[in-house]
Amino acid sequence: MHNRREQKKKSEPENLSADTLKGRQSVRATFRLPPQIIALLSVTADQLGLKKKSLFDQLVEDRNILEQLAAGAELSQANEEQRQQKTFVVSRNSLSSLEYVAKTHGVSRDLLVEISIKRLLPVLNAEQEKQKNRKKILADLEAYLQEGLRLLSTSDRLLGSEDTASRSLAHLLTQYGRAIEEMREQVERGRKIEDFQ
Repeated sequence: MHNRREQKKKSEPENLSADTLKGRQSVRATFRLPPQIIALLSVTADQLGLKKKSLFDQLVEDRNILEQLAAGAELSQANEEQRQQKTFVVSRNSLSSLEYVAKTHGVSRDLLVEISIKRLLPVLNAEQEKQKNRKKILADLEAYLQEGLRLLSTSDRLLGSEDTASRSLAHLLTQYGRAIEEMREQVERGRKIEDFQ
């Protein structure tokens, strides 16, 4: 009986409150960050097809993760490299978490944001590796397409272009060409991340 009540409680939707709804509201916040960190967020968001706001919120909304990052940040100081102001649109909840953890741990908000964004480096490195592999696969696919076109030419010459085999091969190569075009677009989108250090 007790389990049924617990299951019923879990299946009920969470009650909305004005505070919950306001927490999702977007606000602007300005931070002083190294240009490389700003670029890391932007390039990663573009590569993953995410909005910068969504990615930023995902990085800073979890207070437990911010606590862990802040604990490590207390041991290291912000580097003195050039910093620039950057304004982000963030949820009120994310900003609240950032400010709370920064104040609790005596760490600057800017440093906490910088460390949070640096967590994207392994993600970007993995995407860079995928980009290299996509380029290799695309080159192989293009070589196969050229071979297929030569085979179609042979089929047209030996059987005629209206023969069922020639038409089937032409149809197959048309589909293959579309798939290659999609991959070319993917590779082109990924060019921004190739040289990111």
